[in-house]
Amino acid sequence: MARRGVSVLVSTVCLALAAPAASAAAAEPNAVVKESASRRVEALKAVTAAGAVAAIAQVRDENGVWRAGTGVADLATGAPVRTDGRFRAGSITKMFTSTTVLQLVGEGRVGLDDPIERYLPGTVPNGEHITVRQLLNHSSGLWDPTNEKGGLFPDSTDLDAVRNWLDRGGMTRTITPAQVVAASVAHALNFPPGEKFAYSNVNYTLLGMLIERVTGRGYAQEITARILRPLGMNGTYFPGTATDIRGPHAHGYLTLVEGPGPQDRSDRDVTVASVSWANSAGELISTLDDLNRFEKALLGGRLLSDGLLREMRTTIPVEVNGQPTRLDYGLGLARLQLSCGPVYGHDGGVPGYSSQLWSSGGRQVAMSVTTRGGQAQQVAQLTAEGGFLEEVFCGNRQGAGNAQLKLG
Repeated sequence: MARRGVSVLVSTVCLALAAPAASAAAAEPNAVVKESASRRVEALKAVTAAGAVAAIAQVRDENGVWRAGTGVADLATGAPVRTDGRFRAGSITKMFTSTTVLQLVGEGRVGLDDPIERYLPGTVPNGEHITVRQLLNHSSGLWDPTNEKGGLFPDSTDLDAVRNWLDRGGMTRTITPAQVVAASVAHALNFPPGEKFAYSNVNYTLLGMLIERVTGRGYAQEITARILRPLGMNGTYFPGTATDIRGPHAHGYLTLVEGPGPQDRSDRDVTVASVSWANSAGELISTLDDLNRFEKALLGGRLLSDGLLREMRTTIPVEVNGQPTRLDYGLGLARLQLSCGPVYGHDGGVPGYSSQLWSSGGRQVAMSVTTRGGQAQQVAQLTAEGGFLEEVFCGNRQGAGNAQLKLG
């Protein structure tokens, strides 16, 4: 299986520029901005040079809107990727779920430090000791059945199991939030609640259930009413149990690597898929334009009060094997330290798709990559994504450093 949640990739940025054409959509007013646009295009090409099928990105700042795309939308037809197409946004969904929960906190309907047992009695063993805040910042200790071995999906290193799962329609099966929670609580906690950070999709599955219990409406309906419609995010929606992606979109692929050569692998088209397992943790389908609009509204204070936005931006450290990383995590909002300073946002990943959404305050960047290849290529593609962020925010894509963490 492809990455569905946390995968930690430690590497050094080494970018080889590729030939596929990329197109910028906005006119540049001067030579400095033209040079910046050219460097962005080359940084984006590096993602497909690393093996990705396609990469699209949009930047919004005081100079207007810049966007570009490289690669193809469909390996079968070779059609060029469209920068206005939809894609699976993965765990960027968590920003929407968190914002909605925090709005309920602001309305006095949910308490950040209340136990989840108060809202979902009997759902989580030890629920009286796990708070809403701990679910939001992934410090609950709950076991993640969408990422751990022995969970809901076959072990990605067992090719026969993965192939059999795919052949039997595993990608299109509906998995309910209740099934995700049941699979999680069948295991003991990884650590006592509040002790440390450990990314687990089930935290946000439970928050979606909390939204439904408190409001009487499903999380998708509530987020649509509170965020998508008011912001005019017409290209964004929750697919539910539907397996298609509406309108223009790039195809996603899952690569089965069975040997050292290119002939020893197969790329399975996994565009038609159920992401019901991701639910309020990662179900969203969106566009570059819509995501940047949301990020600007959120960090600009249109969706939350100043106090709640401060809570959202209050982070805990993200460590790997006891070592610090460039990431800290707040309440559904991550803080990523680049060479020139911090940016806030989230990333996302479901089979076939990798996404990034980050902001420095005055600049927003949204990116979608249709991934391809084995572990080495996935590492290289993610490193190139980090290089693009460094180029856009810092003008230095070699500054991506030697630690890159993929959250979702």
